Amino acid sequence: MTLRMDSEAILLRIYIGESDSYGGKPLYRYIVEYLKREGLAGATVLRGISGFGQTSRISSTSILRLSTDLPIVVEVADTEENIDRVKGELAMIIKEGLITEEKVKIVFVGGKKKVAPSEDLDS
Repeated sequence: MTLRMDSEAILLRIYIGESDSYGGKPLYRYIVEYLKREGLAGATVLRGISGFGQTSRISSTSILRLSTDLPIVVEVADTEENIDRVKGELAMIIKEGLITEEKVKIVFVGGKKKVAPSEDLDS
């Protein structure tokens, strides 16, 4: 099942730190590549300017305190079936962080044709 306008979907948010890694690469990059391999509709990585987690250590882009571990949020919206299929693996690879999910309604779906893997900019 693919995402359609006016359909129900699940929004998964993954909160991690910029310095987190897995498999020899930044964790956020590993997650995005994993989601793409699994055929999910898409993912977006957001870099926060400030935040804190369970460690209560505040990370910030303040000029007075250059942080090397800014907050990162990876968002992915897809069908409940597709999200359920990847949650187990995500929970295993994320050692520190938070994963949330919520039901959302798709109001617009659009975009260009699919890009072949060899045409990806970061491949």
